[in-house]
Amino acid sequence: MLSKKVSKKLESLQTPFYLYDMDLLRLTLESAVSMAARYGYVLHYAIKANYDPRVLALIKEYGLGIDCASGNEVACAIEAGFDPKKIVYAGVGKRDHEMKYAIEKGLYAINCESIEELYVLNDFAAAAGKTVDVGLRVNPDIDPMTNHCIDTGQADSKFGISYEEVLARAEDIKSLKNLNVKGMHLHIGSQIRELHVFEYLCDKVNVIVENLVKLGFKLDYVDVGGGLGINYDMPENEPVPNFASVFAIINSHLKVGGREVHFEFGRAIVGECGELITRVLFNKTTATGRKLVIVDSSMTELIRPALYGAYHSIENITSTSDKKERYTIVGTACESTDVFNESIALPETKRGDLLTIKSAGAYGQSMSSRYNLHDLPRSVYSDEI
Repeated sequence: MLSKKVSKKLESLQTPFYLYDMDLLRLTLESAVSMAARYGYVLHYAIKANYDPRVLALIKEYGLGIDCASGNEVACAIEAGFDPKKIVYAGVGKRDHEMKYAIEKGLYAINCESIEELYVLNDFAAAAGKTVDVGLRVNPDIDPMTNHCIDTGQADSKFGISYEEVLARAEDIKSLKNLNVKGMHLHIGSQIRELHVFEYLCDKVNVIVENLVKLGFKLDYVDVGGGLGINYDMPENEPVPNFASVFAIINSHLKVGGREVHFEFGRAIVGECGELITRVLFNKTTATGRKLVIVDSSMTELIRPALYGAYHSIENITSTSDKKERYTIVGTACESTDVFNESIALPETKRGDLLTIKSAGAYGQSMSSRYNLHDLPRSVYSDEI
């Protein structure tokens, strides 16, 4: 990873901070865009993964649209220069003022996740004197074989409208005069590494599209979501995710009658380009003999391990010791769950050493908080050091 190569330059910087490898981000975008172009696929970036201004500027340079999950994300994308006609607004709980704002901005589509949302949006559109393009987010009831905290497409999930309810309420949906059902949206979860799951998704999508068309829905596009995972275990072995295989699977199995096929990647675009750089504050040994390394970052900078047990590879990038020890890496927050790794083998680690927590470009900085009145982490970019 980048941090190991530039560790000397990082030693004088105040920690913690996020280090972004802009060359790797560019390489990832080139791969995603070129592979998608083979099939005419349309790419959106899920801005919730990371909305750092420099990151967004580079993503915009490669022509991606934006997938948003809140009104503020829509505003952020527009302020970053993205064309509203390339912005999709999803989210299970859109506030009234957010829906009105999205109507005003004339987005590519608002993806609706309940029947009641469709009715409310129709009323707001009528009051504004507009017809709004929408996508139906359909819950396909598929197990994505990922962390249960980040699966979104199983039958009991809060996300999307059940397929059965869409069929039963088709006439009601079509009666909403201020809505144009432009497409269908599905998303089954995040950090998917079992790529055959995308085959199951295609099988479900094919049936759903066929039946919705029979019921009179036009459907200009089908959005199959994102979810492609990254290699958190050994990121150096797979710095750029396997876009080629996912697109090839979709191309082979998806049969939607020539409609545009959209994707909305977040983690796969930015996950590997970001590292959290943190400094060792103290070492101590517990009464049970466990060796703790206390670093100056915490769950306020990177909440994923505390929130749902996510794993991140960690490396000491400044130690010169040949001696290995097994440590538990903990943060500064006043929470017992503020642990980055329970037992990791590192070179002998002492006060002042720099550690990198890898694969932190997605859902790291964007989920940071000011709990314990910590400062928000800053960004450092590879082309500025």
